[in-house]
Amino acid sequence: MASGLESYIQFRLLLRTGTLKGFDQTINIILDESHERVYSTTQGVEQVVLGLHIIRGDNVAIVGELDDEMDARLDLSAIRADPLSPITH
Repeated sequence: MASGLESYIQFRLLLRTGTLKGFDQTINIILDESHERVYSTTQGVEQVVLGLHIIRGDNVAIVGELDDEMDARLDLSAIRADPLSPITH
């Protein structure tokens, strides 16, 4: 999988949303300008700014490109959803 990540360098990603700056053979990844979206059933989506963030490869479930134009059109204050459950191993 690591070799497949090369095509995503400098793209925005949705894990914790950020710009992929690097990765290694164990899929540890480096995100810059990252933030996490916290969902709620009673209020809009809260965005928690994380800045530069390193995520261990064993915590990565999926990596994909984020469409910046579509993401910019989202009204996050109007989105209501159950919070995501914590990841369990």
